[in-house]
Amino acid sequence: MSAPATRYENAVARYLEAWNAEDPAARAKAVAAAWTEDGGYTDPLADVTGHEQIATLIGAAREQFPGLVFRLAGAVDGHHHTARFSWELVSETDGSAPVAGSDVITLDEQGRIRAVLGFLDRVPAGA
Repeated sequence: MSAPATRYENAVARYLEAWNAEDPAARAKAVAAAWTEDGGYTDPLADVTGHEQIATLIGAAREQFPGLVFRLAGAVDGHHHTARFSWELVSETDGSAPVAGSDVITLDEQGRIRAVLGFLDRVPAGA
């Protein structure tokens, strides 16, 4: 695997670790490892900046979808300081994936996320 590909995959792994952290302290640590201090996250439902706001957003999503985990759906593709990937929110009980999306991330020189542009591809009614 090439160094750039590993860089993108490592960034996405840290990103998913933050989204899957159940404990608030672990989540805060994972967000700090994944994002720059002034990093942001934007999708159709949210637009937040900074570690605290990102961790709060992730916590709210985890409360809305208990028992579900974020998993990579396919390969990570990237060039320069940008990568894209798809993900699913999967039930640990039955394997269903009621939510899915695609994200584009911009990285700094150290491979930390500066910005996330998220797109929701599948969302259950009423969510």
